[in-house]
Amino acid sequence: MPVNEFVVRVGGDTLEGGIIRTGEFLAHALARCGLEVFTFRTYPAEIKGGQAMIQVRTAERPIYSHGDDVDILICFDEEAWEIHRRDFNPYGVLIYDNKFQPRNFPGTAFAYGFPFSEIAKVRLRNPVSKNMVILGAFSALFSLPKEVFEQLIRDYWGRRGEKVVNANITALNEGYEEGKKVEKEDQYRIEVRPMRDRLILSGNEAICYGAIAAGCKVFAGYPITPASDILEWMMEHLPHFDGTPLQVEDEIAAIGAVLGASFAGAKAMTATSGPGFSLMTEFLGHAAMAELPCVIADIQRAGPSTGMPTKSEQSDLYQAVYGGHGDVPRVVLAPSTVQGCFYVTVHAFNLAELCQSPVVILSDQSLAHRTETIPPIDLEKIIVIDREIYDPTFHSENGDSYRRYRLSETGVSPMSIPGRQGSYTAEGLEHDEFGHPNWEPENHMTMSEKRFRKLELAIRYGEFYPGFEGFRWYGPREADVGVIVWGSTAGAVREAIELAEQDGISVAALHVSMLYPLHREVVRRFINSMGRVLLPELNFTGQFAHLVRGETGLDVVSYTKVTGVPFKVREIYEAIKELARETVAVR
Repeated sequence: MPVNEFVVRVGGDTLEGGIIRTGEFLAHALARCGLEVFTFRTYPAEIKGGQAMIQVRTAERPIYSHGDDVDILICFDEEAWEIHRRDFNPYGVLIYDNKFQPRNFPGTAFAYGFPFSEIAKVRLRNPVSKNMVILGAFSALFSLPKEVFEQLIRDYWGRRGEKVVNANITALNEGYEEGKKVEKEDQYRIEVRPMRDRLILSGNEAICYGAIAAGCKVFAGYPITPASDILEWMMEHLPHFDGTPLQVEDEIAAIGAVLGASFAGAKAMTATSGPGFSLMTEFLGHAAMAELPCVIADIQRAGPSTGMPTKSEQSDLYQAVYGGHGDVPRVVLAPSTVQGCFYVTVHAFNLAELCQSPVVILSDQSLAHRTETIPPIDLEKIIVIDREIYDPTFHSENGDSYRRYRLSETGVSPMSIPGRQGSYTAEGLEHDEFGHPNWEPENHMTMSEKRFRKLELAIRYGEFYPGFEGFRWYGPREADVGVIVWGSTAGAVREAIELAEQDGISVAALHVSMLYPLHREVVRRFINSMGRVLLPELNFTGQFAHLVRGETGLDVVSYTKVTGVPFKVREIYEAIKELARETVAVR
């Protein structure tokens, strides 16, 4: 019996309002019932409206992906049914506004039609309350306590006054009464469990909290989907942590402000998406040349050009790793979960400070706007690294003047703070140890080697911060099939591997979170230990597969998808099965 484990999807036109909020309320309500939740959403890029969707998966056990088939589909309109019925579980439940009748409805499923629009527009004279009417009906149908939704309404709209709160509770109650009239035939239901000690966050929110925990004091940004809510969060909350947020005129100004703040001694970051990152690449080179720590969060979306601003893709990898003129050393990290967004952001700041280099965080739309229940974060266990500051007592040699770019074994040189001892110019020109322009061939070679030596320090970062090695190896040390994965695809891979293991397939996975510099020897060892290696990613050209081949000299099987939505578990599972069959056949 499907109790406390199912996938709910809500779909409809944004002109009706409340599509996404319906799913958000549902996710928070399920979390307050002691369940784990995992969401995914997609929405139109046009202001004029269009179809939006939010999917909520819930279970009592840990879940790592948004789920495949939709068990409970809530449709605000007929177009939503036509779009989403292809993912509808043929034994599932459809809840719909009976202003339309669903065509091609499977006879094995269950359908409950309600006069949602009539209740909101005619009875309540409040068309925008339709989503609360729907949640009321859902509460009655699936035994989710109505009181949980009532408290959520108070929490969300309480500051707007009792009139707004009461209007929404009235709409909830109307839907609840309609739901009670239904003779329920399906088996889906909710049983409340003890409240778990959990946070519910989105990926972008977790990046913001990670930046605060790492000591970020300056954030500069320009609005761009799907990174805008990082800017909005920082504008509201960073001042409470003695920080300075700036909304500037464009992405070039944003990274310029970040580098200025870093030169002045502050930890600083910006957030953007692919088109904005393109504009930042010249300053990225300046950060590498001047050896200025900075963090850039690139929340990827489907491209190229304006592309599909509200859809997900993992196609900025080439730009993140190779973007820029000349040889530009940088570190590229990729979180795979909401919790990972927090910790990877802390690591990004630490690596930027440790290596005095730019660090790029590669998230994506699905992870940025996904919400998950995660365990509370123990801030006492967070290690924060600060840059090495110039002190003439320890760093001067025989009374020499300050050498900002002093050659060292690690490539890192102590930084001075403006107004204190040790002045220099953060020059974009090639320079000598003192920062003076120098175009001698031997000097350029020496300084290039110095800058790239810092990447070796990044590889060794796990020695300073135990628990972050840049990779994780799951499963046996030798297997018929190996899967290399990065970013938000990791959750679907994890569940696909569990299915494959249940089928007796010998399979292991290498989850890579430091994409550049790559732990070459680890990746080589993994590939050489597997019969065949699959590398799934959300781009057309197999960008990480190309990077792995180039860095290791070994081959992998690239598996790509560019539909704007994440992999389903069964897609990766089928690819693993096919590769396993081929491996066994060769043997």
